[in-house]
Amino acid sequence: MENRTKSFIYAAIIGLIIVAIFLGFLSSMANPISWILIAVLLLIPILYKRKANPQQVQWREEYSVGIEHIDNDHKKLISLLNNFTIAYDYAMSEAFEKEALNELVSYTKYHFDREEKMMADHDYPDLTAHKAQHEVMIGQVENFVQLYNEKGHDALDEIASFLSDWLINHINGTDKQYSEHLHNKGVY
Repeated sequence: MENRTKSFIYAAIIGLIIVAIFLGFLSSMANPISWILIAVLLLIPILYKRKANPQQVQWREEYSVGIEHIDNDHKKLISLLNNFTIAYDYAMSEAFEKEALNELVSYTKYHFDREEKMMADHDYPDLTAHKAQHEVMIGQVENFVQLYNEKGHDALDEIASFLSDWLINHINGTDKQYSEHLHNKGVY
């Protein structure tokens, strides 16, 4: 079920609860059903918020590579990825979806260049392999952009799932491998 439909259903339920509360209070202000419905009404936004964004990636300290500007880049990438999944989840306009995808791709390329320069500046011995992973990822992302241009909104779920998995696995895998080398070179 699409999120728009879910939102409509939540709104209808809220409307019905409000009507039931007022009808209950017409009979008596001491009507316990009306007070229970008020409690339910107050809980609905909390439940909705929990269910609304299940695909959102949250930054965790375990993702930290211990280098502040790289961690900040990763946080920004997660934020952009979340914007992208919101565009998909809520079936935003094509312009918003394209902007979210393009911003994510652009910042990913910027981050990779910055990360590779830092590794080169500090003689990271596995730079070639790390750079190769980045190139494969950029190739995959460019294929996804092409897929989006062909299929539109229908391609976004596949793209969002791949990017979420890849980003977290890359941060926790190969990015953490260079952090010890860079820490030994005084980079924090």
